[in-house]
This record gives sequence, C-alpha cells and structure tokens, in this order.
Amino acid sequence: MSPEAPSVNGGDDRMLVGACQCGAVRYRVADAFVYAANCHCSRCRAATGSAFKAFAGIETTKLEITKGRDILLIVGEDDLNDTRCAACGSLLFSVVRNGNYVRVAMGSLVDAPSIRPTEHIFVGSTAPWFEITDDLPQSEENE
Repeated sequence: MSPEAPSVNGGDDRMLVGACQCGAVRYRVADAFVYAANCHCSRCRAATGSAFKAFAGIETTKLEITKGRDILLIVGEDDLNDTRCAACGSLLFSVVRNGNYVRVAMGSLVDAPSIRPTEHIFVGSTAPWFEITDDLPQSEENE
C-alpha cells in the first residue's frame, strides 16, 4: 500500500496509486469511485485481451498523471478514448461521458480500492469460452 498523498480535488479522499506494467506511467486517483462493473462488451474484451474489463468510474478531475504524461498513448478522441502506456501498452483508463469521467482499469491500480464491481454489463457479448460464475447482477447492456 502506498502512503496517502494529498487529494487532487481538495477533499479528504484517500489517494490510490496506479501504474502501467513497465512503470513508465504512474497516476494517482481518489478512492471515491462512483461505480464499478465488469464489462463484457467486445470492445472492452479486445482492449484488455481478456474475458472482461473490470473498471471503476470516477470524475476526470480526480485522476492525475504523476509520471510519464509524455508517453501516454491516446486511442480515440479527447473526450472518448482508451489511455495506455505507449512503452508497454498497458491499458490504464478510458475517458467516457464526454470527457467528464474516467473508467480506471482496476488491474492497473497498485493499491486496493474500497469499491468492488457490483455488476456484469453487456453480458450479451460475453466471450463464448467464458462462464460468469458469481452472483453479481447481469445486464445485457449498460443500464
């Protein structure tokens, strides 16, 4: 667990550290996520190379790149994209909702967040080789 740092939004939120695989990019984000889910859509599966993307959503202003801003790889537009490390390719977060929120790839967090995924979304696109075995609610789309 990393030491707590001052909040990026002026509040008292506990701060979490995140990083890419090679360590060239690091960020910090408030442990004040609004929602979290496991997304099974074909885009998230392709972006992660896995059965689903576990993500936690938070306002964009609550995430700060602390190292490696110059080597970020932005795939998409400023207000709708996947943000990766250009050196190792790790998916760090996705910018969504007209740029107002980021969906942090939970696998990129070094520290454990207090939130856990609460549902599976886009289960109509679940990989045919994967079986959801937990009791979280499931929705065909993102409701």
